[in-house]
Amino acid sequence: MTKLALYDIAGKSLGEVSAPEDIFGHEINEAVVHSALVWYLAAKRRGTHSTLTKAEVSGGGKKPWKQKGTGRARAGSIRSPLWRKGGVIFGPKPRSYNYNLPQKIRKKALKVALSDKVSQGKLIIVDDLKLAEQKTKLAAQALAGLKLKGKIVVVLDDKNEIFMKSARNIRGVNPVYVNNLNIFDVLYAEAVVIEKAVINRLKERLA
Repeated sequence: MTKLALYDIAGKSLGEVSAPEDIFGHEINEAVVHSALVWYLAAKRRGTHSTLTKAEVSGGGKKPWKQKGTGRARAGSIRSPLWRKGGVIFGPKPRSYNYNLPQKIRKKALKVALSDKVSQGKLIIVDDLKLAEQKTKLAAQALAGLKLKGKIVVVLDDKNEIFMKSARNIRGVNPVYVNNLNIFDVLYAEAVVIEKAVINRLKERLA
């Protein structure tokens, strides 16, 4: 088991909490993390880029001049790819960049990313992130008490809807439910805050 710093919602230290070493003390593997990140970013691409072929460009149905006797090169359409404003040969068309990556690799990459944050001292556990009411001000005060800087990802239990709605409007704060946590969220956060109740959920998800 790995020992992680435990705090209350006011930022007061409560000692340490035991967490699965397989998730928070995993050996660093940059290749696995890179594979998972490239896969995630590829899946997020819209792939809406598109160009017009000779057949799709408007006009060009009439032969611009007769085949012989003009002294000019032969031409069958003003929309030939050789002409200005003509069609594009083998240009990009809408496509999906998504591809399959084994779930085993995706899970391992998330474990490595979380373990890396632990080794850098940028991952803390909060005993409870329940707020009395849904207010952005209360969520901001709770996070301010933890004295974290930069972009923060807050990993919440699926039932903690109040904190989710309260924190999602705070600049630099990315609240996510544990089942939605991904490699991109962890890598691009300067600090990771995890609700204590989430540890077991993470263990189940990444088993």
